Amino acid sequence: MPFALQANQYEWPEKDTRLIGDNTVHVVKPGEHLELIAKEYNVGFLALLSANPGVDPYLPQPGSFVTIPQALILPDVDYEGIVINLAELRLYYFEPKIGKVNVFPIGIGRIGRDTPIMKTKISQKRENPTWTPPASIRKEYLEERNIVLPEVVPAGPENPLGNHALRLAYGTGSYLIHGTNKDFGIGLRVSSGCIRMRPQDIDWLFNEVAVGEKVRVINEPVKTSYEPDGAVYVEVHRPLSEDEAEAGSRILTPPDARTAHWLEANRMNVSRYRAALAVQSGLPLEMGNNDAASEDAAEL
Repeated sequence: MPFALQANQYEWPEKDTRLIGDNTVHVVKPGEHLELIAKEYNVGFLALLSANPGVDPYLPQPGSFVTIPQALILPDVDYEGIVINLAELRLYYFEPKIGKVNVFPIGIGRIGRDTPIMKTKISQKRENPTWTPPASIRKEYLEERNIVLPEVVPAGPENPLGNHALRLAYGTGSYLIHGTNKDFGIGLRVSSGCIRMRPQDIDWLFNEVAVGEKVRVINEPVKTSYEPDGAVYVEVHRPLSEDEAEAGSRILTPPDARTAHWLEANRMNVSRYRAALAVQSGLPLEMGNNDAASEDAAEL
């Protein structure tokens, strides 16, 4: 079993919770940077960056500690098939028959070539795929990179689809979940709209899924888990920018939390909740319970 799968496979969540996994702490070695560490633990680059604010991504201090974001809250969806949450740049593959949840970092469409929200299915599996770039992509490569793309890029090391591709039955069928021939871009918005995975991850997923497998793409930057013991956890990711002018600067507006009724109903400490919305660490954070919420309400 490849390391990537060991690092990204979780036990099925216990009853009445959506919280799974535990974070890991990595001690930075001389010469390491966050992209290398992200690959080692098979997490996304932005996820690692968000979980470690203040850490230099290129020159982290040797001997310092880096939090690996491996604890997470499952999206609020049915636990079946493939679920892609654009906001957190993760792909989930649910296997209820064997009680496993597989979670992988992904690259998605960049601003202007956004990966669409959709409910669909896998329509085709292609090993060693060729790539037929549309006219718009060929024009873009020529104008922005001075690269002349052929009408068809054959399978091989120069093919940006990698060695495996899963076609989605959406629109004209031009959206794929595929591998890559690049060493970067996982956990970033870099593609032309497709979902990009590390080679070992798409290799595993390709062999697990069948044509007709359900696929759902969502955009859920805030996830919440209400635990059986009364605790509430919230996981907040940076919302996707809609244009270049707001890239990296989007904020989340909290719901109307200025009444004791709302606080009590949601069992949240409003100060912690607002802080989580502002920081956008991508880590599950405890929000408190009814007692904490009541304390906040008394201050409003």
